[in-house]
Amino acid sequence: MKTLTLLRHAKSGWDDPVARDFDRPLNPKGRRAAQTVGRELRRLGLAFDHVVASPAVRVEQTIDGVESGYGRALSPAYDRRIYLASAGSLLDVVRETSDDYARLLLIGHNPGLEDLVLMLAPDEPGTLRDDVEEKYPTATLAELTFEVDAWAQVAEGAGTLTRFIRPRDLDPELGPSED
Repeated sequence: MKTLTLLRHAKSGWDDPVARDFDRPLNPKGRRAAQTVGRELRRLGLAFDHVVASPAVRVEQTIDGVESGYGRALSPAYDRRIYLASAGSLLDVVRETSDDYARLLLIGHNPGLEDLVLMLAPDEPGTLRDDVEEKYPTATLAELTFEVDAWAQVAEGAGTLTRFIRPRDLDPELGPSED
């Protein structure tokens, strides 16, 4: 069995004057959300054999916050292909993962992560997939399991979506603003 966990970066600051999207940092709410998600990972006892992340500033800062709440280092391998990647490109990264790893964490961006979940989880009414279709907010974690021995065998519609954890589920103050 293989377990794929997808984490969208936390909320970034659009007000920050940066020259490139790649350099956008987290805003204060995003930093709080990353730590909150990290604490939830610790509470659930989740662990990862391998972590691959986008090298964008907001992803690096998300990782810092998650590690702070999680209480351990994630030690990601940074892969530029994950930055604003499509679901297909992300699936390529997954399928290239060494079979020595059973639990993979990918940290990146939307719409690619959301599209990947929708591609891999079967479209069955009344499942967590409905929540993903509604919205995959920042700092949200999705976990899928696959009854395969090799990452190369991960196929469309063959995953079981076992978790979909939004920051607002953990702390209502981390939900959408009422502005």
